[in-house]
Amino acid sequence: MSTAAPAPSAAPSFGSRWRQYQALTKPRVVQLIVFCAAIGMLLAVPGLPDWRVVLPAVVGIWLVAGAAAAFNCLVEQAIDARMARTAWRPTAKGELTRTQALVFSTVLCAAGSALLYWWVNPLTMWLTFATFVGYAVVYTVILKPLTPQNIVIGGASGAMPPVLGWAAIRGDTGPEAWLMCLIIFLWTPPHFWALALYRVEDYRKSGLPMLPVTHGSDFTRLNVLLYTLVLFAATLLPFVIGMSGWPYLLAAVVLGGWFIVYGWRLWRDYSDALARATFRFSILYLSLLFAALLLDHYLTPWLLS
Repeated sequence: MSTAAPAPSAAPSFGSRWRQYQALTKPRVVQLIVFCAAIGMLLAVPGLPDWRVVLPAVVGIWLVAGAAAAFNCLVEQAIDARMARTAWRPTAKGELTRTQALVFSTVLCAAGSALLYWWVNPLTMWLTFATFVGYAVVYTVILKPLTPQNIVIGGASGAMPPVLGWAAIRGDTGPEAWLMCLIIFLWTPPHFWALALYRVEDYRKSGLPMLPVTHGSDFTRLNVLLYTLVLFAATLLPFVIGMSGWPYLLAAVVLGGWFIVYGWRLWRDYSDALARATFRFSILYLSLLFAALLLDHYLTPWLLS
């Protein structure tokens, strides 16, 4: 019988290591963040914004958002390893060390902040950095393990992208930007609680006090339905204040009604498959709603001319 020590595993290739670092940034989540920020930029002015500001603003916001995601993976390394949904992450699997994740997050945040400060404006940089602190520290470190309302309170950070985009172009934060922020803020609880419903055992094992774990499925499903109703009302406000026209209103009513139907069905006749479908629809809902807001921004003046 051989007593020789096993040969050490080969060092990962450049492509493999690149994919590991890319995974830390949660690309699909960051894509939605950057999309909402870009919508804020495009809605901030009547015509097309200056691409010389848009380009560094998009890259800077992407870098800082990726840094926040990487820091989240670092902090939740042990929690991620206990959950089937997140056990594949490089930090959870031990493919990247805590030091590597921290350095990566720091470099992304510093690069993104410098780009926003020097090529966009200081207000956008400070708002984006505050969003980083809100998500990576206030939500991830403090709220998430402390209260079942973590998603509600922490949702304020995730709702900021349209405000960041608006500030990048105009150098201020107008009521229209905060209204878009409110819509994302109200969208966040039903979006994440739908996920938590069909991943409840994962969250139970993780020790996180998510609402389905602490208050049960029935209470969570009722809250999902109630939030879809409040969200529906909030999405009508852009039309009420004159920010948008009839094309957006039609889209908001159809999409909002569709989301309410999902919430109603989830409350009355629950299944994991339905919760999963509700979660997936919520992503499509937000994307289509903001796309409708953008289309209306350019379409309505043409219709009225």
